[in-house]
Amino acid sequence: MKVFLKSERGRFWILVAIVSISGFSQGMLLPLIAVIFEQDGVSSALNGLSATGLYVGTLLIAPFMEPQLRKFGYKPLILVGGGLVILSLLLFPLWKSVLFWFVLRILIGIGDQALHFSTQTWITSTSPQHRLGRNIAIYGMSFSVGFGAGPLFVPMVELFEALPFIVSGLLCLLAWSLVFSLKNDFPEVSGSSLTTKGTAGRFKAALIIAWVAFLPPLGYGFLEASLNAIYPVYALRQSIEVGMVSIMLAAFSAGAIATQLPLGNLSDRIGRRKVLLLALIGGAAVFAAASFYESNAWLTVGFFALAGMFVGSTFSLGISYMADLMPKDLLPTGNLLCGIAFSIGSLAGPSMGGLFIEYSGGLSFLLLIAGILMLIAVLIALNGNAKKVRTI
Repeated sequence: MKVFLKSERGRFWILVAIVSISGFSQGMLLPLIAVIFEQDGVSSALNGLSATGLYVGTLLIAPFMEPQLRKFGYKPLILVGGGLVILSLLLFPLWKSVLFWFVLRILIGIGDQALHFSTQTWITSTSPQHRLGRNIAIYGMSFSVGFGAGPLFVPMVELFEALPFIVSGLLCLLAWSLVFSLKNDFPEVSGSSLTTKGTAGRFKAALIIAWVAFLPPLGYGFLEASLNAIYPVYALRQSIEVGMVSIMLAAFSAGAIATQLPLGNLSDRIGRRKVLLLALIGGAAVFAAASFYESNAWLTVGFFALAGMFVGSTFSLGISYMADLMPKDLLPTGNLLCGIAFSIGSLAGPSMGGLFIEYSGGLSFLLLIAGILMLIAVLIALNGNAKKVRTI
């Protein structure tokens, strides 16, 4: 057992387990708080604004992450990030207040940024090129498994409001304890990153090289946050029960899980860009079609599962696409920018979604998601000349 934990394979699966539990806490937290606030009579606009706290936290801490990673290594950042998430989850039951919970969501966002940035960079930096798509697909699939299981725990709120927060905190604590068995490591440093002056210089270089690869994480952030934080509000107003909303969200994640690894392997063979275009266009078409059948809850579940099969891999495919384009010494910067793009999309999702429900005059919420996905597909299609850049 000790030999396995110290091996590269053991490290990979520990990182996968950590991300899975983190996904569970996020997948539960977004719809859970949305349902609690909706039942308490909080407006959809304020509900959506509150949900942005998680992503405000990730953006606030993002500029400081890369220097700390290069200085202290992967393990300390994972431990600090995971510890902050656990503490925040266990503090939720102490006081139910929109402002207090918004602050706790910011703290969880800070912790998640440290945790995901470190694990994501560790995996992309140590994966061989011919297995990069597969490894990142497993990484994304583990998050999707956790994220998909999260909403299924939302009905626990009807038994005891604090129970979901406590369960999530204890599961995170269990996964977090595995990190202590890992040996610390540091990202690669070479001449190009040393000559790129400061964090701002590395950000600029990475954006010039691979800006198109940051669009899929941005789109997935919008999709994930709006589905989990705002769609429950929209669905409840359409007289759909809380339990059925949980099934719909879980169906989306189940679809994503089913195709993460096949799409990752396919992208290793035919290229990330082709698979991304297929996923985004297919997902937009499914969400647009689903908007016409929302009165049938079980049919909507099927549409959500199909949509998940298409677009549930866009975040991991975007990371792989970025790693294809980026010099290895700039991978920490590229991974950080993927996280920032995801956070920007996640901030926009609940805010735009809440305003859309409030002022769209009854137009289907799913059409907003379809439109965003199609826009990103068009931008990637127009940028067909992106190539691997090995030097700055």
